[in-house]
Amino acid sequence: MKRILLLSTTTGYQLRSFGESADRLGIELTFATDRCQHLDDPWRDGAIPVRFFDPDGSLEAIRLANADRPFSGVLAVGDRPAVLAARAAKLLGLPGNPPAAAEATRNKKLMRQKFGEAGLAVPWFLELPAGDSLESILTRVRYPCVVKPLGLSGSRGVMRADNAGQLAHAVQRVRTLLGRPEIRAQRTGLEEQLLIEGFIDGEEYAVEAVMTRGELRVLAIFDKPDLLDGPFFEETIYVTPTDAPKEVQRAIAAELQGAASALGLVHGPIHAECRVGRRGVVMLEIAARPIGGLCSKVLRFAQGDDTVPFEDVLLRHCRGDDLSSYERARSASGVMMIPIPKRGIFKKMRGEEAARGVPNVEDLQITAKTDQLLEPLPEADGYLGFIFARARTTVEVTAALREAHRRLVFEIDPEIRVVGVGAASGD
Repeated sequence: MKRILLLSTTTGYQLRSFGESADRLGIELTFATDRCQHLDDPWRDGAIPVRFFDPDGSLEAIRLANADRPFSGVLAVGDRPAVLAARAAKLLGLPGNPPAAAEATRNKKLMRQKFGEAGLAVPWFLELPAGDSLESILTRVRYPCVVKPLGLSGSRGVMRADNAGQLAHAVQRVRTLLGRPEIRAQRTGLEEQLLIEGFIDGEEYAVEAVMTRGELRVLAIFDKPDLLDGPFFEETIYVTPTDAPKEVQRAIAAELQGAASALGLVHGPIHAECRVGRRGVVMLEIAARPIGGLCSKVLRFAQGDDTVPFEDVLLRHCRGDDLSSYERARSASGVMMIPIPKRGIFKKMRGEEAARGVPNVEDLQITAKTDQLLEPLPEADGYLGFIFARARTTVEVTAALREAHRRLVFEIDPEIRVVGVGAASGD
């Protein structure tokens, strides 16, 4: 039985799906997660405790686990785990990405530099280091522009500015976000740095692919039906297969191959975001990991008469199987990442039965917890939950997702903030 090491944060939604796929495939799956190192396997799953800000200590724990029973593959779920996974693959002599390439996917400035050096289309960009005033670069800024933290993902902290006033507000707001203890505790070295770059117009797409010894294979292209022009860039609906013309799909695949090569990526899953407009295909970001959260449930793949989930394909690739016989299932599918409408305390949801009754809706999962503090973008680090649909066409899928969402009602109470001894106020 082959043994695969899967690195993830303890909050990774996909872990259960990977476990189910491993059972079907006869793979022994070992998790490496950032849980407490001083408890004796509290989850009883034999996971290796790691710290993503302590790669040397984490690699030693992985090395010891490998000495007992060697791993035959390494896979990561999430951006931070992807960097440690690359180092682990190198240490164990297994297929994977060079650590420097994985690091480049975590740094938006470095990514832009490498794309430009490879002759790929990139927007103009400027770095604003911690401690530097906006005035030091203001004369070089053009509008509209976008402010981005170098080290966050999922559109968190990303804001558009159309003039100097909006830019100053965006920079201050993002710097306040980056000053939060939970972000600084990540210790990536990028917590205080900002990127300001030109806004790129056009249709936006997401791409799932795998690299095998430097060769790219696109597994799915997602359309994003909702307009993503700012001031924030909250992703809501992904639908596949794409309605983009074949020549656009080929151009996306070619640009992604060039961008992955520019970063030095050679082996493993890739999740990418791009825009297609007047300048052709412009790659926004590439991550050395698969699509995050529960969104992977959208993807199904066919091999002969069998249909399998995305995690099966990823585990097969990790253990060295040939994926040439796998094709994306013919049905259209999609997911809505339910947006958070306002800041406050989540109390409950109503309308679940009505939402599930919408034709073509396949599943509904609410991930927000009762009494959890919710925040919308750009501060948000998650969603209320996910709605899934499957139908003959992407038009039917999109309509089902929107109708199901319309039937849901979320009760969010104002946040109570202590303003003095013995006093409180609500927003």
